Amino acid sequence: MKRISPRTRLLTGGALAAAVALGTVGAVSAHAGSPERSAPAAVRADAQNRDLFQTSHLTIDAATEAARAALDAAEQEGQRVTVAVVDRNGNTIVTLRGDGAGPQSYESAERKAYTAVSWNAPTSELAKRLQSAPNLKDIPGTLFLAGGAPVTAKGAPVAGIGVAGAPSGDLDEKFARAGVAALND
Repeated sequence: MKRISPRTRLLTGGALAAAVALGTVGAVSAHAGSPERSAPAAVRADAQNRDLFQTSHLTIDAATEAARAALDAAEQEGQRVTVAVVDRNGNTIVTLRGDGAGPQSYESAERKAYTAVSWNAPTSELAKRLQSAPNLKDIPGTLFLAGGAPVTAKGAPVAGIGVAGAPSGDLDEKFARAGVAALND
């Protein structure tokens, strides 16, 4: 059997590595064409299609502005609270935990915000509904205590603001409404 010289092995290995690299670049380049050619059909779907609809969402800047306004309103009254802003789907956009806010306030604020946006109503009003429909409280992720306020655009809910940590739900909700008002200015 004939021995292959180290130089031949090096050149053969280098050529093989180059071929693999070029093949990879070619494959990636083939998929990196313009969006029109490589986008899935669902992305290219006609915007006027009756099977599709658009929703509005708060930007991170708007959510932060609302949360900051609610937290500022609470701090002006000497209250230590947490403020959460969730999107239409209940996903948290921003949470601000004020100095000295209790550990329970973080989750409570998020759940109040989720509850407010889910029903497009302040949580103080929803808490009253428990008298006629006590099973509402069993819905996962909800909290039927005052302190949540919905954010709407053209009458539809787009976000919820929840505040927790003040000694009463009425105060929590007052601060949540201050966050909503900041978006309307």
